[in-house]
Amino acid sequence: MRLPDPRRIGRLVVELLKQGLTPEKLALSIVLGMVIGVIPVLGATTVLCAIVAAAFGLNQPVIQSVNYLVYPLQFVMLIPFMRAGEWLFGSPRLHLSAQEIAAAVARDPLGAISAFWTITMQALVAWLLFAVATTLVSAPMFTLLLRRVARARAQRVTA
Repeated sequence: MRLPDPRRIGRLVVELLKQGLTPEKLALSIVLGMVIGVIPVLGATTVLCAIVAAAFGLNQPVIQSVNYLVYPLQFVMLIPFMRAGEWLFGSPRLHLSAQEIAAAVARDPLGAISAFWTITMQALVAWLLFAVATTLVSAPMFTLLLRRVARARAQRVTA
């Protein structure tokens, strides 16, 4: 078996790091990493971020890093998204904590999916509303900030 050329691997890594480095793409990578990172579906964020980054030509390392940074917030936001979904759909309140839900998922993933299907779909609708609003507000703000940083950096280099 022949080993891959280390120079080729190095070039691929550099290309991956350089992908999506415009202020707009970096801003979207950051915002979508945050938004997807709190989706109320445990275990889905890494794959979703990878798919979104590939589909939109975003920076894969940035979106995944932000996703991992906000990972604790996924647990914090799980119950609020469920409560918002219950409110949106007028459903009865589910009396479980995030720890109980995580334990049920760890114990029997398929059983948990079946048991929590409706509340998860309602939480996803609440999350989707949150995600759209957050992205529409945050992406332009991060873009402006990153453009200013890029301009300041360019002025320092030319000075």
